[in-house]
Amino acid sequence: MQTEANATPTAPRLKQSTIFLHGSLALPLAVYGYPLAIWLPAHYAGHLGLSLSVIGLIIMLARFTDVFTDPLMGEISDRGRTRFGRRKPYIILGAPCLMVSTWFLFVPPEGAGLVYFLVWLTLFFASATMIQIPFRAWGAELSSDYHARSQVTAAREFYYLGGLLLAAAVPMVIEILADGGAVSQIFASMWRDITGAFTGGIMERTPSNRAALTGPVMMGLAVTIAILVPLLTVLIVTCVSEPPPARRERVPMIEGFRHLWRNGPMRRILIIAFLVIGGESLRNAVSLFFIRDIIGIPTIGAAYFLYFISGIAAIPFWLWLGRKIGKHRAFMVTLGFVSLVSACNLLLGRGDYLAFFCLFLLKGFAFGGLQFLPLAMLADVVDIDSARSGGRRAGTYFAVLGLAEKLAVAIFTGVALNVVGLLGYHASAGVDGSTDMGVLSLRLVYCLGPIVLYGLAAPLIWSYPLTPLRHARLHERLERKNARLSNPGQDEAVHPVT
Repeated sequence: MQTEANATPTAPRLKQSTIFLHGSLALPLAVYGYPLAIWLPAHYAGHLGLSLSVIGLIIMLARFTDVFTDPLMGEISDRGRTRFGRRKPYIILGAPCLMVSTWFLFVPPEGAGLVYFLVWLTLFFASATMIQIPFRAWGAELSSDYHARSQVTAAREFYYLGGLLLAAAVPMVIEILADGGAVSQIFASMWRDITGAFTGGIMERTPSNRAALTGPVMMGLAVTIAILVPLLTVLIVTCVSEPPPARRERVPMIEGFRHLWRNGPMRRILIIAFLVIGGESLRNAVSLFFIRDIIGIPTIGAAYFLYFISGIAAIPFWLWLGRKIGKHRAFMVTLGFVSLVSACNLLLGRGDYLAFFCLFLLKGFAFGGLQFLPLAMLADVVDIDSARSGGRRAGTYFAVLGLAEKLAVAIFTGVALNVVGLLGYHASAGVDGSTDMGVLSLRLVYCLGPIVLYGLAAPLIWSYPLTPLRHARLHERLERKNARLSNPGQDEAVHPVT
């Protein structure tokens, strides 16, 4: 008897080489997220004299342009048809735009001001959207098989984690070299930092002026992106084929959004993603303050390597678990695991280095599951739309999901910072200069804030309707529909009306 977890429709086997070649473009797309959050504000504030509040406002304004560009790019990508494919032309066009905007944004000239920053940041976000939305949609269309889609998403997230690892490596290497270390001593210095962070005996080097390093770091990251983006774009465009067009590719826009709104699993995934990403954003917004002021760790740069390595190593486990019990149940396990780790952090105090880093690595272990399982679930949801509308509109679906994620980041980052600030935590003064209520709010937001939002998402995930068995039946329905559209006479002969 076929179980739900193992049920899968018959579909052409997707080569492992195709899966890993396609996912490789996620590598440079992950690199730029790290400098945007850490290095870019410091560089524009320190070298160009812009205030952090103004920088934050400009970043928020530029980010909210995604409310328009993401759905627009998804719709254009879904409706377009060229002899090169639907997704490839926009990735090819977006690659040079991303390279140019990255360079001008990351390496600004002396005297660059607010208008310069706003223009190039907006162009940067738009260029990234031109690549990211078609890239994700293309991945969803590589296979119609329930478990193969998990592999496609897992491969993409494997490269994404590798990109984060690379993004952390570039500034670390620059810092080590600036502190007087030789190229041959880079790995030895990294190892001293890692082992020292775990034991509390971090080796002291003569630190350079960190503020002066923002320029070299930003240039190093810009060069990294400029090399990887064209190289990997050419690789996937020439080596990975797009699937053949469906019978009915172009669905009228109003009709298409009506199908999207009526897609129950899609509405459910949007709410789930909003809550889960919101929980992660609550934690991320105050994580630096918790680690620095509550635990007292002077540097955790090298430990982030272990965090991302743990995430990469765990992807096969979450992939296996999704195949074994279904993606939505594996996602439930992920959230339960992360909630337990978050709650344990509430017991830690200043100097608990070893305990914190053990929990830190456990959180890294779950990072891969948090990243790829919701995306793999969304790829299956698109099939419901295809069955109803007759088209393939993965671009629109991934664009709407991306919009929900970005709104969650913007909203819950602001909530976290405002809560701890209004209750008396002062980032510049640390624990000693903050009120007891402010310090307590910092602990609660970091440790328990995500759990609250995960708890709201849990019932929606547990009762998620698109199980492996139901997806298999949906796929069979799509296959019969496509066969009927391709050869109506044959369909009538095989399935006579009774």
